[in-house]
Amino acid sequence: MNAIHYEKDQDNIITLTIDMPNQSANTMNAEFRQAFGDTVSRLINEKEELSGVVITSAKKTFFAGGDLRELVKVTDRDAEGFFTMLTRNITGPLRALETLGKPIVAAINGTALGGGWELALACHARMAINDDKIRLGLPEVTLGLLPGGGGTTRLPRYLGIEKALPLLLEGKQMPPGKAKALGLIDHLADSPAELLKVAKQWIKEHPDAKQPWDVKGYKLPGGTPTSPKIAQMLAIAPAMLKAKTKGCYPAPEAIMSAVVEGAQVDFDTAQRIESRYFTQLVTSQIAKNMIGTFWFQLNEIKAGRSRPDIDVLPVADSPQAVRKVAVLGAGMMGAGIAYACAISGIEVILKDVSQETAEKGKSYSEKLLKKKVSRGRTTEHEMQTVLDRITATHDYEQIHDCDLIIEAVFEDSDLKAQVTKESEPRLADGGIFSSNTSTIPITQLAEASGQPDKFIGLHFFSPVDKMQLVEIIKGQQTSDETLAKAFDFVLQIKKIPIVVNDSRGFFTSRVFGKFVNEGIAMLAEGIHPATIEHAAELTGMPVGPLAVSDEVSLTLMSHIRDQSKKDLEQSGGTWVPHPAEAVIDRVVTEFNRPGKNRSAGFYDYPTNGKKHLWAGLLKHFTDQEKFRSVDLQELKDRLLFVQALDTVRCLEEGVLKSIPDANVGSIFGIGFAPWSGGAIQFINQYGPSAFVERAQELTERYGERFAPPQSLRDLADKGEVFQ
Repeated sequence: MNAIHYEKDQDNIITLTIDMPNQSANTMNAEFRQAFGDTVSRLINEKEELSGVVITSAKKTFFAGGDLRELVKVTDRDAEGFFTMLTRNITGPLRALETLGKPIVAAINGTALGGGWELALACHARMAINDDKIRLGLPEVTLGLLPGGGGTTRLPRYLGIEKALPLLLEGKQMPPGKAKALGLIDHLADSPAELLKVAKQWIKEHPDAKQPWDVKGYKLPGGTPTSPKIAQMLAIAPAMLKAKTKGCYPAPEAIMSAVVEGAQVDFDTAQRIESRYFTQLVTSQIAKNMIGTFWFQLNEIKAGRSRPDIDVLPVADSPQAVRKVAVLGAGMMGAGIAYACAISGIEVILKDVSQETAEKGKSYSEKLLKKKVSRGRTTEHEMQTVLDRITATHDYEQIHDCDLIIEAVFEDSDLKAQVTKESEPRLADGGIFSSNTSTIPITQLAEASGQPDKFIGLHFFSPVDKMQLVEIIKGQQTSDETLAKAFDFVLQIKKIPIVVNDSRGFFTSRVFGKFVNEGIAMLAEGIHPATIEHAAELTGMPVGPLAVSDEVSLTLMSHIRDQSKKDLEQSGGTWVPHPAEAVIDRVVTEFNRPGKNRSAGFYDYPTNGKKHLWAGLLKHFTDQEKFRSVDLQELKDRLLFVQALDTVRCLEEGVLKSIPDANVGSIFGIGFAPWSGGAIQFINQYGPSAFVERAQELTERYGERFAPPQSLRDLADKGEVFQ
């Protein structure tokens, strides 16, 4: 079966229909490259007999882009051969196509991302189905790459440097309507038949079509890099980019370089510049880290790797899907959960102790939806439809026949037990009960349940509307059926589910606690607070440990610690104090600085100004001699190693069930440096043997929290990596 069907009509217009055999989507793999090269050669040989060419797809999507399984195998040793293949089999044929001397039109019948969008950009015109679910764009930067099929060369030549750079640097995806507004789509069609009709009509009306840059006198839209306006922008752009990436991500820098350098030379030279940068990124470890986690492992999770293999909630639009949810607690977290459910079409009962508090929780959804309306992302009617799904109440009688109840009250075992007993009987037949606790063991909370087999943890992250992860915690008595229902519900509300077994703090809260405590311990050692925050940002963490502690609330951190200590001692365990505890207690009790919610924590939060580190930290906690001699790399290592080591312990103890859950959960739940591919991949790319050696050095200096677990030592001794 040929990957590209070649059909000529009575008007001598060729329709090329891409249909990769044995694949659900078209990808730019070796089979396609061979077929595409052969097809372009045939077009060249027969061009005198042709009127034009339409390119479309037999799949639901137009074209999915490059074959990532091929790309992750490319090493430094393969660089020269890869560059040759790229120029000979991809960029060369694309350039031959657009200079064929005949009009070429892309008839886009589905999503076209990466190489698929680059194929479309190499055509003289683009027609697309008018469907907001279709996505067009160049998201390669999100996988540590740049668009290597002409994306950094053609897009700036269509739009200009200033408009093209944000699309390339952020990997923005857009519906066809937005692409048309930018001038990248020529016509929107309402059906596949109309799509082909208008594509062929365009060919008849533009027999001499050429790319703009192949027309004599062409000038780059908006100006070249030497024009005053663009030169002024480019003078500060690298610094702004570095401030955003902290130097952890080579792809955005390579994209900017390819665009700016390529804009100053002819098209073919620009294409070679792009290909060299692409080859450099493909062979890098960072790209392999990001592709492995953000593509392969994330897709494994979404496909149900950690879900029990039983049929309980097959699909989101099934009659068995969650139809009605009760959320107990209308604070920031409960309000966010209610919004996530309602926006996904689920009826929500949002309950709190007073009607006023419940209504305030519902107003959170209204605020988010009004912002969407103002940005043209939804309509007033659609906003009201979502709000009508949320019933705010103080009355338990409003809760009945719920498929799922989510408890999101204050982090107190006794309070959670009380609301469980009061609300659980109001579940529908087959319904399940969940707790949004971030630290308290689910097995412990399930003691208040009359149906512990239907009790599970659903740990959301704040703010819920932005955070994609949900950590599903299975208690000792939680049934597989309950776990499957919870897993499917998380997918139904378009979140990423990871599954963990029960323990204090589970996975994300436990490891997140190691990060913030390590930063606060550095403060206890006398290290300058700005240096601590800077070190965290340079590792690739989104926020420093002191800033994020303020966000969580130092008071809440103290409460969680006290609850954990109480529970541990009641079960016969011994609490081992962390060096950070004394600092937190002193800041809260002696200086009355509980966190951001009171505008006073490790930072000050002036009403009319940006937050800044509290001056008292220098006076009461830092040691000038210490922070003058601090080793920045040592701080960075401590912040990353302490998280990676505890992630291994979670695997060793059976808290984590899989490597994908560990990597994806660490990035989406904790903010672990995305460039690394996650906490376990960080160890893999560092090299387990070298990692263990470094961990032992840190253990000697800072204590047992850096001691490498036995399973990691065994792995290092064997010369293996985590699989």
